[in-house]
Amino acid sequence: FVSCQVEILDWKTKKQLCFLEKVEPNATIREIRFMFYKLYPQWYPARQSIKLDPKGKSLRDEDILQHLPVGTTATLYFKDLGPQIGWTTVFLIEYTGPLFIYFLFYFRMPFVYGLDERFPSSPQPVVNLACICHSFHYIKRLIETVFVHRFSHGTMPLKNILKNCLYYWGFAAWLAYYINHPLYTPPSYGKKQINFAVIMFLLCEAGNFSIHVALSDLRRSGSKIRKIPYPTKNPFTWLFFFVSCPNYTYEVGTWISLTIMTQCVPVGLFTFLCFIQMTIWAKDKHCTYLREFKDYPSLRMPIIPFLL
Repeated sequence: FVSCQVEILDWKTKKQLCFLEKVEPNATIREIRFMFYKLYPQWYPARQSIKLDPKGKSLRDEDILQHLPVGTTATLYFKDLGPQIGWTTVFLIEYTGPLFIYFLFYFRMPFVYGLDERFPSSPQPVVNLACICHSFHYIKRLIETVFVHRFSHGTMPLKNILKNCLYYWGFAAWLAYYINHPLYTPPSYGKKQINFAVIMFLLCEAGNFSIHVALSDLRRSGSKIRKIPYPTKNPFTWLFFFVSCPNYTYEVGTWISLTIMTQCVPVGLFTFLCFIQMTIWAKDKHCTYLREFKDYPSLRMPIIPFLL
């Protein structure tokens, strides 16, 4: 093979940062990242964005130089993504916060609600149940983060962690404040409404976990090969017949069930925002599947069967 030369420019100033000689044509972008890292140790591979065009998308680690639209001298553009943090750490921080923040309100700390003789001594049964469900949800997420999830992207920008924590932690405090308030009133239809919501919650949590396990089994550890997810023998995965991202469908269902259980406006607003965000993620993933797989099932929608 004829060796290639790789010129790496700053994506903004177009200034040459380095010129790599005698690069093998079958070298991957990941290998080029490490070559660049040896010259610039402050920019470790995870914070490098390597592009063919300054305004284009980042090349994937597995992209091979000779398969890219370049000649014997390839011009690539570098963008610094800033300090990075691992996704496992991100999720552990994001999900641990709501778990403990909720308890501050559940135990009715005096600095939160104060002391008032009008306040009942013990909370409504639905308040206890809501705490169990909320805690179960985030404990499940933490367990999945450690033992189930496989991340295609190893890191995210460190600056995003503050925004994510503000969202998860802030909403956890807001909805916990109202659900655990001493003057909170139970749902309008009493036990029937609560029991229905509990059953819905458990089914959605089981479904969400089943989908995460199925997606994890689809990709071996360390592999970045993408495959089409299909239903398995587990009935909860049969939603794959109709949607591309049933994990998001079940996740939204979980929060709808908590909204029904508590009949609390902040929970409903959080559910609505979750639905919007997860619909965006689901549409992006659905489009990626359609782009990458010509034989992708045509019946599937991104998140809601036959609709959206």
